[in-house]
Formats: sequence, C-alpha cells, structure tokens
Amino acid sequence: MKSILSYIITSACALFAGNAMAQDAWPNINPTAFFSSSDGEEEESTQFSGSAPVKGRFLAQPENTDGWSATYEWRFTMEGEESPYLTRYEENTECTFTQAGSHAIVCYALFIQGNDTVSFTDEYWADMQPIRVTVSESRLEMPNAFSPNGDNINDIYKAKDGWQSLVEFHATIFNRWGQKIYEWSDPAGGWDGTFNGRDVKQGVYYVLVKAKGADGRKYNIRRDVNLLRGYTEGQGATE
Repeated sequence: MKSILSYIITSACALFAGNAMAQDAWPNINPTAFFSSSDGEEEESTQFSGSAPVKGRFLAQPENTDGWSATYEWRFTMEGEESPYLTRYEENTECTFTQAGSHAIVCYALFIQGNDTVSFTDEYWADMQPIRVTVSESRLEMPNAFSPNGDNINDIYKAKDGWQSLVEFHATIFNRWGQKIYEWSDPAGGWDGTFNGRDVKQGVYYVLVKAKGADGRKYNIRRDVNLLRGYTEGQGATE
C-alpha cells in the first residue's frame, strides 16, 4: 500500500533551496491489518472475509517520521454509506466486527515539521484500495439426535457444522418433565448427555436455542433431541 505520488506535500519554500528542513525521504504510511475470526487463528490481510465476530488489528506502519509530529485517523465505513460509523485517533487500533456486510477501513495521517506538511487523506485514498472486511451472513441449524456412546462419533449434541456469524447464542436442554438438564452459550460447545456428572437415560429430550446473527437475523429453535446410546456408526439403534 505504498504510493510516492499520491500524498500531498506543502512547504513554505517550493524549491527547498538552502532549506535545512529539506528531506531525502518523506514520511509515508503502509496500512495493513491482522484478522482472526471464530477459529481464533490470525492472518495478515488487507482483504478479509470471515464469520462474525471478526477481530481486527490495524497498523499504520509509518516510515521516515523522525523529527515529524504525527496525527492519525482510522475511518470505518459500511459499503454503500458515505459517513464512517467509527473513527479512531491512534497510530494502531483494534476493532471487532459483528455486523454482516462489507466494511471499508482507511487510515488518514498528517505529518508536520516546521512549515512542511505531508498528508495522506482523500487524494491519497482516491488512488489506493482501502482495507476491506466482509462479514458473512449468519447460519444455524440444530440436529435432532446424537449418540454419546464413547465412539468419538456424534458424541456431543451441538450446532451442526457450518454455523457462522452468530453474535449471540444460548441453548438449553430439558427432559420430558421440563427440568433443565444443561445449558451453554458458545455455539462451538454442546451437551455430552450427562446431568450432574452422570449419564442420562436413552430417550427423547428437548432443546431451546435463542441466537442472533451478525445480519440481524434472530433464531428461536425448539425441537426434540433423540439421545441414542445404543447407536453405533454403521449399525442401527439398539436397546
């Protein structure tokens, strides 16, 4: 993200003749970002797509700034909008993205030394690609059965693989009499078929899930859960 011609330099002396302030190398910025989504792994990117919440670290990476006073302004804007929804005034900043859609991030910078000014603002970003984060739409499905028999296959009752962009989640398991058996608030978690440390009986239980997606979608899932302890992969359910 480097462009020598795209920043603006103003000076009281156009030719810098005999000017002790003349510089062989002017200040520059090289904005970049590091992102991590629900899997927790971080990667450096200026164009990132992932499932909410997406955590981002943003670095201006200035160069040749010795002797210059600097100010920074990070602007976060949704695609299709003109005004930023968030502004941060620091060289490096962080943000967690929980709204589905495309977010554009730019860093404005101003360097001043005496009568000299180097600025990276609208004209600079007119020729540069902003850092972009795309947060996927939400998805959530819950299965109707699991088999906690210790074979490491479907031993945990949890959201089906492929869930994404959930910013709120809470699930509760009840028995047939309405007694609460278990609850969890992480969509990656689940129920192992126990209550108070002991295996519950094979049978039908009930799950209630309330969740909210990064796209604003609300989930209110109610369904039966068949606990099949006698089920073995490749065989049928047995007593």
